Amino acid sequence: MGMVLNIAKQAKEASYKLSNASTAVKNNALIMMAQALEEMKDEILQGNQLDLENAKKKGLKAALIERLMLNDQRIDGMIKGLLDLVELPDPVGSGTMVRRPNGLTLLKQRVPLGVVGIIYESRPNVTSDAAGLCIKTGNAVILRGGSEAINSNKAIVKALCKGIEKAGLPTACIQLIEDTSRERVQELFKMRDYVDVLIPRGGEALIKNVVENSQIPVIETGAGNCHVYVDEFADLDMAKSILINAKTNRPSVCNAAETLLVHEKIASDFLPTALDELKKLGVEIRGCEKTLKIYPDAKLANDEDWSTEYLDLILAVKVVSSLDEAIYHINKFGTSHSEAIVTKDYERANQFLARVDAACVYVNASTRFTDGGEFGMGAEIGISTQKLHARGPMGLEELTTVKYLIMGSGQVR
Repeated sequence: MGMVLNIAKQAKEASYKLSNASTAVKNNALIMMAQALEEMKDEILQGNQLDLENAKKKGLKAALIERLMLNDQRIDGMIKGLLDLVELPDPVGSGTMVRRPNGLTLLKQRVPLGVVGIIYESRPNVTSDAAGLCIKTGNAVILRGGSEAINSNKAIVKALCKGIEKAGLPTACIQLIEDTSRERVQELFKMRDYVDVLIPRGGEALIKNVVENSQIPVIETGAGNCHVYVDEFADLDMAKSILINAKTNRPSVCNAAETLLVHEKIASDFLPTALDELKKLGVEIRGCEKTLKIYPDAKLANDEDWSTEYLDLILAVKVVSSLDEAIYHINKFGTSHSEAIVTKDYERANQFLARVDAACVYVNASTRFTDGGEFGMGAEIGISTQKLHARGPMGLEELTTVKYLIMGSGQVR
C-alpha cells in the first residue's frame, strides 16, 4: 500500500497548486513538456525497443505490437498533441452568472476534477496525451500503463516531468505507477480520499475489473463493438468504401467496425464484392448462415462473435430482414460506442439516429471519426461509453466539473 498511497498523497498536494495555475503557466508547462520529449527522443525509442522485444518474446498478437510501437513519427505526433493543447481555450474559470431576486449573485464556474487516475493498455502515446490534457485542465494525473509498455512509459514520464519542473510546477502533477502488478491496481482502487476519478482505457476485461472493484468514481471508456449497417436503400459503392475504412484503416482501435449488418434485399448484390475486397486486405469473415449461402468463403459465426471486440482483421457479418432487426441487434450487442447506417432514405436515417443507443451515431460515414481531434476538441482522454458526466470523446471540458461561487451582502434564509 505504501508506494501507491504516497503517489496518491503527493498527487493530491500537487493538484492544489496546479488547480490555481494560470492558463499561461499551464501552457508554458505544455511547451516545456513537448521540448523534453524532443530532447529525450532517443531514450524513449530505446525504452520502446525493449518493450517491443519483450512483446515478441511473449508472442503478443501483431495488432497489439502495432499499438505498442513508437517511431520518430509517433513521437512527433505526441509532441504536436501537446503543442496543439496550447492553442485550445482553457475551460477552467469559464462560467455563467445569475443574480437572484434576494440580491445573491451565483457564479457557476468550471474547475478541475482534482486528481485523475488513468489505467490503460499498450499504446504509450496515451501517456503523453493524458498528461497533457490533465495539465491543461489543472488536474494532477496518476498513470498506470500496461506491463507491455513499461519501459516506454517510464522514459516518456521522465521527459514530461523534466518539462513540468522547468515550468516551475511540482513534478508530482504527473506520476507513473511503475509496479504493473495487479496488487498495485487493487491498491489504487482504494484511494478514494486522494483520487477524484478513475478512467480505464483498454479492453473489456480491464474496464470490467475497474468498474467492479474501484471505490473511486469511474468514467467507462473504450470498449468498441461497433457496427456498420448497410440498409436496403444504401448506395452500395459508398457502403463498401465506408465499411473498408471502418474495418481496415486501423483495426486495433476502439472505433473500428467489428460487425457488418446487411439488409437481406441487397445482401446478394453487396456481400460478394465487398467481402472479396476485405478478404484481399487480410480480413477473416465470420458470417451467419444466410451470409454463408451468399459468400461460401466465410466461416460460420457463433453467438460469441456478435459481442466480440476483435481489435483485429476479423469481421462478423449478419444478414437482417429489417431496419428494426438491425437496431435491435446493435442495442443488444453493441457497447454504446459508435454505430453507422448507410442509406439514402432520410426517414430511415432519422429512425436510426433516434433509436440507436450509443455515444456516436453516424449516417453515411465511417465510425473511425469518433475521435477528439476529428471532433475539433484537440486530443482526448478517451471515448466515454457511459451516460453520466461525459459521453463520447472526452476533451478538455469533460475533464472539469463545476462549483458555485455565491456573493452576498448579509443575506440570511
